[in-house]
Amino acid sequence: MKNHTRFLYAMLALFLLFACSNQDKSNQLIIFHAGSLSVPMKEVVQAFKIENPDIEILTEAAGSRACARKITDLNRECDIMASADYTVIDELLIPDYADWNVKFASNKMTIVFTEKSQYSDLIDSTNWFDVLLKDDVAFGRSDPNSDPCGYRTVLVSKLAELYYNKLGISETLLAKDQKYIRPKETDLLALLETNTLDYIFIYRSVAIQHHLNFIELPAKINLENPGYADYYKQASVEISGKKLGEKVVKIGEPMIYGVTVLKNAPHKEHALKFADFLLSEKGMSIMEKNGQPSIIPTMTNSFDQIPEGLKKYALKNY
Repeated sequence: MKNHTRFLYAMLALFLLFACSNQDKSNQLIIFHAGSLSVPMKEVVQAFKIENPDIEILTEAAGSRACARKITDLNRECDIMASADYTVIDELLIPDYADWNVKFASNKMTIVFTEKSQYSDLIDSTNWFDVLLKDDVAFGRSDPNSDPCGYRTVLVSKLAELYYNKLGISETLLAKDQKYIRPKETDLLALLETNTLDYIFIYRSVAIQHHLNFIELPAKINLENPGYADYYKQASVEISGKKLGEKVVKIGEPMIYGVTVLKNAPHKEHALKFADFLLSEKGMSIMEKNGQPSIIPTMTNSFDQIPEGLKKYALKNY
């Protein structure tokens, strides 16, 4: 009797496994996106599903460069890639994995803290580097090789050295608290909330979404203002390239998000429909509400490759 029961359970398990493996996946949509897009992307997905209830949407957040490497190095299936830095798409995905790139939102760097952070009543835009260097203060940042926020933090520190005329401040800052470097900037939020960290370098949008205190950094170092593009170029950082062991140099520039649909997207029709929704007034109003202002339309080098239905969201870079 026991053997008969075991046989029935085994057959049921095999049936369920077979059923799951043969589920119709044609109505799925797979989105890889930057960690800083987690909150607005969730809201965009919810709004999109009201109009498209039959589409099952699978989202996965990581550092933008880590997202790209899941596609290029791990051969993961993906329909849409939304990056916190449009150049990640240009440099790691085009032309082998994607044909085009639409720039859609901006942001800026800030330093986030809580009321329990050491010296939270003293820190401001003129002395933040002195506070962060105190022995009893701990701060975190993300990994430059996997996350744009990570290399933007390095760029901010180098621009701060110029702006405040503090020779050596960048090297000293970057040498401190390296044990608190994480794969993406949103990984640091739990450490801040548990008072393991006093401060973290993160985007203004994330601070707004999580109702956190933040320091407004000067426009010449926060990487927001296109008018300071030439000033930002004075800073650079070396990060990992396309191939193992390869290095590339990232030059400071205004912060711009980008999105693409992959060449081999398994659900391309759904992907193009979602991209249209994201870039439309409906999607961008959600982005704006979450602290990520729209920059649509913006010039792109891949305008001719953009699908006809999405060209209205970009400008040709002549």
